Amino acid sequence: MIKIAQDIALMDMAYSLAEKARGQTSPNPCVGALIVKEGKIVGWGCHQEAGSPHAEIVALDRAGNLARGSTLYLTLEPCIHWGKTPPCADRLVKAGFKQAIISTYDPNPLVYRKGVAKLRAAGIKVVTGVLAEKQARLNETYNKYIVKKIPFVTLKAALSLDGKIAASSGDARWISSDESRRFGQELRAEYDGIITGINTILVDDPLLTVRLEHFVKKRWSRIILDSKLRFPLEARLLKNLEEGKVLIFTSYKSSREKAKRLTEKGAEVICVPERKNRLSLRAILKELGRREIASVLVEGGAGVMTSFLEQKLPDKAFFFISPKLIGGAKAPTMFEGQGAGRVSRATELKNIRTLRLKDDIIIEGYF
Repeated sequence: MIKIAQDIALMDMAYSLAEKARGQTSPNPCVGALIVKEGKIVGWGCHQEAGSPHAEIVALDRAGNLARGSTLYLTLEPCIHWGKTPPCADRLVKAGFKQAIISTYDPNPLVYRKGVAKLRAAGIKVVTGVLAEKQARLNETYNKYIVKKIPFVTLKAALSLDGKIAASSGDARWISSDESRRFGQELRAEYDGIITGINTILVDDPLLTVRLEHFVKKRWSRIILDSKLRFPLEARLLKNLEEGKVLIFTSYKSSREKAKRLTEKGAEVICVPERKNRLSLRAILKELGRREIASVLVEGGAGVMTSFLEQKLPDKAFFFISPKLIGGAKAPTMFEGQGAGRVSRATELKNIRTLRLKDDIIIEGYF
């Protein structure tokens, strides 16, 4: 019983290391590692970004010869294939570990169970499953992307108590509190990109950046859905391209001349098929996956949100509920369209968690 409690505590520390790189490792997972010998931590590390050494290799380099005969605590199964780095399992075998406590198998089809099998074949005792539930949430975006090759999709919206996302005039500043908007920036920092519709660009002319003092620059994409290519040539998005790529998805019927002018200003214009007079969201997600964009935060208006929900594409949502009543039959709500014919057929969030920030309530849940 004492040994089990010790393993849980040490794996928890390994997860704390993995958390340090949250939002920085895409399209790779967040991984932490500890090496323990005779009750002492002799090596530790986390994977910091794609292309950098994996967590177990960082820990192994710190431990050096002390790794021989020790126990490795690793939050995710070691890789066995060449990517941007060599196979980790080979290094672990050569290091002479006595035991490896591995939280979960890697869902990557190239790795799944093979890394653990290689360690066992080399005579290393392997235990799996310790704090596996932490891996499921920490790497939820990776877990989907690496199997389906399309991004993990999260909706984010600020709502009044009566479900409005703006007043009838279109004004939405500000439904949520300063504290909630700060939290929204923290969310942006965890994703690879943001999706919004052309109406948001035309009305607000936003920058769609991550505005945090401690934010470490990374791959970040601003993704605009614009079927008729109405994107303004003077939009602020085109004046800060160092803050992230601008990807404009449009239809094959849109103006080639306009596309050329936007391309000259640094944007990427990508044509996709239409579905019922709307851009095919599935085609867009497939193209984003091809570009190794593993997660997106959808912050669009009613049209964009409704399209994603009607096609059952979101994986998760963050709803910021403000204690305001806006009213107005013409004021937009987040989910419009035809809606459910019966309450029993309503879309329902699962695995709910809530957080209160000042007077706002934030609901986090999964579809």
